Amino acid sequence: MLASIAVGRARCAILALSIPRRLHLFRLLSHLMKVRLLLAVLWASALCADAAPTRVTMPAEKNSPISAGVGLPAGRALFWTGGTVAAPLNKDGQTVHERFGDTYTQSVSALKNIGHILVEQGLSLKDVVYLRVYVAPDLEKDGKSDFAGWFKAYRLFFDNERNPMKAARTTVGVSALVNSDWLIEIEAVAVYPAGK
Repeated sequence: MLASIAVGRARCAILALSIPRRLHLFRLLSHLMKVRLLLAVLWASALCADAAPTRVTMPAEKNSPISAGVGLPAGRALFWTGGTVAAPLNKDGQTVHERFGDTYTQSVSALKNIGHILVEQGLSLKDVVYLRVYVAPDLEKDGKSDFAGWFKAYRLFFDNERNPMKAARTTVGVSALVNSDWLIEIEAVAVYPAGK
């Protein structure tokens, strides 16, 4: 009740002013609002800067082959690959496995293809911080997705002596990919080293 009385009195006081004084008051209020907004943005930026890591962080449990997430310092650039699939083994093969291989074979091929794409950008699989993986059913394996084949291939490229990186990842079972011969499609996100 008191607030509505105060608002009403403020309106009356503003209306009692001449038009030039009202315009001046509105301009002043507008400037004050802009200053207040700017201060809020600066305050929020300062909070975010304090919260941002100073190096790439990838928390992972000791026995887990993947990270739980990724934290990047301000100013680090990322490179995303598109969905990458296996290269054909034998275009004239009679089955999916003859043409492209099983899920494991296709996973190895797709990760090698991602490695080639990264090299062209001055990066490597050691710079990969995140993978999004789509696994389709394999008709030659009772129509089920071969997640074990994918996980086995992953360990050839990540979380090993050559590349200790434990990329954060999402693995999704899908009903099909664009080409019915493809059993896996992989997207990768890599972070450029500091100073690049």
